[in-house]
Amino acid sequence: MSQNFTNYTFTDSVKKAQEQFGSREMYEKVETRLPDQSQVYHREIAHIEKLDGFYMATVNEDGWPYVQFRGGSKGFLKVIDQQTLGYADFKGNMQYISTGNINSTKKTSLILMHYPTKTRLKIWAETEILNPEEHPELKEKLVDSDYKAQVERLVLFHIQAYDWNCPQHIPQRYTVEEFKEEMLPNNPEILEDCCSEE
Repeated sequence: MSQNFTNYTFTDSVKKAQEQFGSREMYEKVETRLPDQSQVYHREIAHIEKLDGFYMATVNEDGWPYVQFRGGSKGFLKVIDQQTLGYADFKGNMQYISTGNINSTKKTSLILMHYPTKTRLKIWAETEILNPEEHPELKEKLVDSDYKAQVERLVLFHIQAYDWNCPQHIPQRYTVEEFKEEMLPNNPEILEDCCSEE
């Protein structure tokens, strides 16, 4: 059987809900037809390299989920290889909720949104936290030398599965940088309209 997101999400209780609401027969077929989704390829890598942030869900030893936003310069989440992503984590508010959860259960889910193209990639991963001083080559690969902050840990996501979501309800949004790069060159009248004197 191929390794895809249904191996991690279609638990007995999920299957019962699908049966209750009439979608189980359809998704039973989906389970067997989906390709292997444990390695990222060109489409996924291109998506990841565009991002300046993502949402990360962890779960603690009592079963409570915790979701946090991680942000940085574009491309700070690195593709190490086809089954591994990583980023450098910096000193923050020192609550260490995500860090503690990862150390305890190792499981994370990522939601990687690219709002300009209304695309969303979901990733399920086994996660580990490494001491940057014990892994200098990996530290060099993950740390942005232009970002002056204290690196406390390196976080690696070992991809178990991923899935692309339907874009139907994703709002289209742009950062200021994306707006300047993608909208203004092809629409100079926008700049004229907003900056012209009345």
